[in-house]
Amino acid sequence: MVRPTRNSKFSGLLAALLLAVCAAPADAAVIASVDRSRIELNESFTLKVTVDTAIDVEPDASALEEDFYVGSRSQLSNTTIVNGQITRSRTWTYVLMAKQDGDLVIPPVVIGSERSEPIDIKVLPPSNAVPGEAEIFVSAEVDYDESYVQAQILYTVKVYRSVATRQPRLSDPEITGVDVLVEIAGEERSYDSLIDGTAYNVVERVYAIFPQQSGGIRISPAMFEARVLRNGRISGRKIFQSDPIEITVNPIPPPPDGFPGAAWLPAKSVALSEDWSREPRELPAGEPITRHLKVEALGQLSTQIPAIELDVSDKVKVYPDKPELTVAAQSGGILATRTDQYAMIAMESGNIELPDVRLPWWDIEAGEWKIASLPGRTIAILPSADALVPQPPPPEEPEPAVGAGESVVVHSMFWRRVSEVLAGVWILTVLSWWWSGRPKQRRSDEAEEPPLHKQQAKFLKQARKAALDADAAMLKAALLQWGKLQWPEHAPRNIGDLAGRVTDPLASELERLARRTYGPDAGGPWRGEEIAKALRSFGIRSEQKVRQATDILPPLMPSPPS
Repeated sequence: MVRPTRNSKFSGLLAALLLAVCAAPADAAVIASVDRSRIELNESFTLKVTVDTAIDVEPDASALEEDFYVGSRSQLSNTTIVNGQITRSRTWTYVLMAKQDGDLVIPPVVIGSERSEPIDIKVLPPSNAVPGEAEIFVSAEVDYDESYVQAQILYTVKVYRSVATRQPRLSDPEITGVDVLVEIAGEERSYDSLIDGTAYNVVERVYAIFPQQSGGIRISPAMFEARVLRNGRISGRKIFQSDPIEITVNPIPPPPDGFPGAAWLPAKSVALSEDWSREPRELPAGEPITRHLKVEALGQLSTQIPAIELDVSDKVKVYPDKPELTVAAQSGGILATRTDQYAMIAMESGNIELPDVRLPWWDIEAGEWKIASLPGRTIAILPSADALVPQPPPPEEPEPAVGAGESVVVHSMFWRRVSEVLAGVWILTVLSWWWSGRPKQRRSDEAEEPPLHKQQAKFLKQARKAALDADAAMLKAALLQWGKLQWPEHAPRNIGDLAGRVTDPLASELERLARRTYGPDAGGPWRGEEIAKALRSFGIRSEQKVRQATDILPPLMPSPPS
C-alpha cells in the first residue's frame, strides 16, 4: 500500500478548495417581490428587492421610471446567526404607482452582474366616481389663469372625504416654469360640505403665488394620499389627485399717464392713511414733528410696496426713518403694510403747503392703473420762541469837539478785523452743520441696489440648489443670509434659530438638519430634496408666536419620571 505523501495531501486540499469556489455562484441572487399584483391606477404599491449577501453595490432601478412613478425609497440590512452560521442580506424598498392602466411588467432590477426576474401586475382603472358621488376627491383652482409679473395668484386645494381615512397626507404643489415666490395664505381650514345629498368633510389649503418673470406656470396635480377605512377594513394606501393647472404671466404694462417713473405695484386694493405725532395746524419754527404714512396693499408682499417721496417746500427739512413692514393673511390673500416715518422741521415762519400724496398702483381685478391719494393741507409755521427780538439802534450822539485838556479816543482797526473773522468762522460752521444734515442723494451713475424681495429670492434659490446638491454649508449660508434680510434687527444666529421663525414643513426639516449638524446624530444623512421642496412654500411665524416659543423655560424642579 502506498501512503500519501505530504505534497499529495496538500494538492488534494487545494483541489477541493478550487472545486468549492467554482461551484459557488459568482454573485448573490437578486429576488424581487410586490405586496400586491392587482392594483388600481391611483393606488401605490411596494416593490422589495433583496440580495442574500452583504453588498455595497446600489441597485439600478432606472428602468422602473418608464411605466411607474417612483416615490419614497428605503433600505435595510439584516444579519442572522443560526448554529454558528452567519447569513447576511440587504433589502431595498420602493413605493411605486403606475402611470397607466392595463397589464404592465415590472422590469428586472440590476445589482452588479445579477438581475431579478420580471414581475407581471394588473393595473385597473380608478374606481373614483365624479365629484359628488365619489367618497374622496381633490379639487384645485386659481383665482386668475392669466396674471402679471409679481401679481398675487391664489391657488386653493380642497380635499373632500365622506369616509374615514388613516395616515392622510396632502403634498405641497409642484410648480414649474418661471421663478415664483410662494407664501401660505393663512392657516389650513376644515369644514363640512353637502354635495348632491352626500356629506363631506373638507380640508382647504390656500397658497399665494407671486411670479417673478413673464412666461408660463404649470402647477402639477394636487396629491392626497391616505388609507381608506371602510366596513371595518383598511385599504392599501391610495392616491387621489386634482387636474393640473396652467397660468399665463404677462409682462409689466407701461406706467400711467402723468407718472412716467411709477413703481410697479399690482394688488387687489391699496389704501393710504397718515398720522402725526401731534396736531400739525400750528407749528413753531425749528421744532420737529413726525409724519407717519401707511400704505396697505391687499394681494402683495410688503417688500414690493415702494417708498413715498414727499414733495415739500424748501422751507422744510425732511428726514426719513426706517420703514416698518408687516404681512397678514386674509380671505383675499396677503395683506401687506408699509409704514414710513418722516421727521419734519420748518426753518422759518409762514404758511407751508403740503401737496397731495399720490401713489399709482395696478388693479389686478379691473386690469387697469389706479391712483391712491391723500389730500394736501396747509400748516401755519409760527416764529420760534427762541428767536431774538431785534432792538432799535441807539440814537446817535453828537461828536464832542476836541478842546484843550481833552483826550482823543482812537478806535483800533485791529479788533474790528478780529470780529469780522470770528463772524465768518461762525457762519461757515453753521453752513457745514446744515450741509451735513441734508439727506445723501444717490449719484446718478451709481448702480441702484436691487429691491429686497429680489435679494431674498436670490438667496432662496441658492438654498434650494444647495439642498438638491446636498451642500449643507452652502445651504446654511444662503438661509442665514436670507434671514438677515427678513429680520435685519435680530437676524437668526443658526439654523435652529431660523427653524423657530418659519412654519412647517420647512421648520421640521431645518430642525432635522440642525440635529444632523450639532446634535447627537451629527454627521448623519439629511433630506435635501425635502428641504428644497419646503423652501417653495413656507410662511413666517408672527413675532408673538416666536416670542412665546422662546420664552418657555424648563421647570426648576422637574417631576421624576413615572
